[in-house]
Amino acid sequence: MPEPSPTPVRRRGRLLRFGGAVMVLLALAGYLGVQYLTGGTGAPRCKVVSGKGDGASYEFTPEQAVNAATISAVGTSRRMPERAVAIALATALQESGLRNIQHGDRDSLGLFQQRPSQGWGTTKQIMDPTYAAGIFYEHLAKVPGYSRLPLTVAAQRVQRSGYPQAYAKHEPDATLLAAALTGRAAATLTCEGRPDATPAGGAAPVRAALARDFGRDVLQEAGATVDANGSSASPAPVAPASPRAGDRTVTVPVREDSTAGAGVVRRGWELAHWAVANSSALHIERVSYAGREWTAGTSEGTWRTADDKGGAAGGKAAAEVRIVTAQ
Repeated sequence: MPEPSPTPVRRRGRLLRFGGAVMVLLALAGYLGVQYLTGGTGAPRCKVVSGKGDGASYEFTPEQAVNAATISAVGTSRRMPERAVAIALATALQESGLRNIQHGDRDSLGLFQQRPSQGWGTTKQIMDPTYAAGIFYEHLAKVPGYSRLPLTVAAQRVQRSGYPQAYAKHEPDATLLAAALTGRAAATLTCEGRPDATPAGGAAPVRAALARDFGRDVLQEAGATVDANGSSASPAPVAPASPRAGDRTVTVPVREDSTAGAGVVRRGWELAHWAVANSSALHIERVSYAGREWTAGTSEGTWRTADDKGGAAGGKAAAEVRIVTAQ
């Protein structure tokens, strides 16, 4: 006699078990994806170390690195000193963990938990990290003697927080970040990067992000013009070695008068560290400056001495930062 067919109850049980297994797999895939994107275990990491050789360091995620780089770039573009950048970074570390969050106490939003109802701007504006950083510095600049005040006092004069002493615990990390991102501490910020990631448009997004954070003239050489996309065109442009190389490479001129920092080399490291901080988001593969080179996915993204092929050695070593995106 033929085997009796499974009862409807048994078939439903099998379907439920199969559906449950699929849901578990989907949830696991989603979890791993979120961990990779937001910096959980196994995700690419970033690290800043002290330029003093005292062993101090701070590890953070690619998302946090992008936001920290934006905060610093907006500050130096406004000619705010390194101390102001450290105050802003400590504030954002406390308020949002350097994440551009869409929630908070009452109507607080964004990196600095600014409130539309308190005149900080519209929701859309506050959720723009460049705007949020700019309006923070605008308020900080109005605090008399802020650079000489304790960090907690300066931050509280801007934020009016219910927990003003909480900013103090972030001062060491914020100070390390500010030293690297303003270029004072050379070759101190590294990221692992994503060398195997799918490119996100080549050089164009890098130019746009540079213009967004530093201003439209960041790519402008002497006598050059800058278009609405942040692309520069010199009076006598030099053709790249190949269209493919040109589509992947951004060369950023380094000018002493471009920042509130002291000197060309400091400005160069500011730009180079900005590029490394944005390496995962913008799929940057290599950054070269002043005879040093960072490459995604190699030895945790440390800075190494560059050879001639890296484009950082030679007479132009301190005159430009070279950023190469993934293929």
